[in-house]
Amino acid sequence: MKKALIVWGGWDGHQPKEVAEIFRGQLVEEGFEVEVSNTLESFADGEKLKGLDLIIPVWTMDRISQEWVNNVSAAVQSGVGLAGCHGGMCDAFRENTDWQFMTGGQWIAHPGNDGTEYTVNIKYNSSPLVEGIEDFTVSTEQYYLHVDPANEVLATTRFPVAPGPHSPNKTVDMPVVWTKRWGHGRVYYNSLGHQANIMEIPVVKELMRRGFNWCAEGKALAPSDLNAGAYTGMADNQL
Repeated sequence: MKKALIVWGGWDGHQPKEVAEIFRGQLVEEGFEVEVSNTLESFADGEKLKGLDLIIPVWTMDRISQEWVNNVSAAVQSGVGLAGCHGGMCDAFRENTDWQFMTGGQWIAHPGNDGTEYTVNIKYNSSPLVEGIEDFTVSTEQYYLHVDPANEVLATTRFPVAPGPHSPNKTVDMPVVWTKRWGHGRVYYNSLGHQANIMEIPVVKELMRRGFNWCAEGKALAPSDLNAGAYTGMADNQL
């Protein structure tokens, strides 16, 4: 039985408790043993983290100790999967660039705020993770992010939709769903998920289900020499 840890908290506006419960239900249906925590101290035991198959942060904003970021990073580098959505993973700890390097991006704006209607465009044939999924429209926050060019982008959305200071620039396709590797570990992100009702949309829920499973499957494929060349972060990565 695969083991997953969900850690929720931070800004209440993203309904982290409710989103965490949706994710817990999905993972139980997929046969995971799931631990749910509402404290960042769950990242304090690095060896315990390495014994997991999947880590899911649902924690917007706030601050985190560098030691705990290093523990999560080491676990993922060893083969543990890391998956999350919206601000719960890619607007978690704004001061910590090591977290951003690992997750593949950082939120910077959502022009039009909540209720912006836009299309999510699936990149067909890009990955089995989006096989059979069609483009779809949502009405929610449209995330503008700074992203890692090494990400494998599986879905995008086009800016601008809502007017703003970015509008005079050319149109851009912003990643919505991506994967990347962090050492031997698999990382999955979906920028949807402003609140629990968005995570209940069937296509969004299916994208997350596939991402969770894909990330967790990577643990079994990791080589035995898990500590070779481990990245321990940058000394000047945060204020």
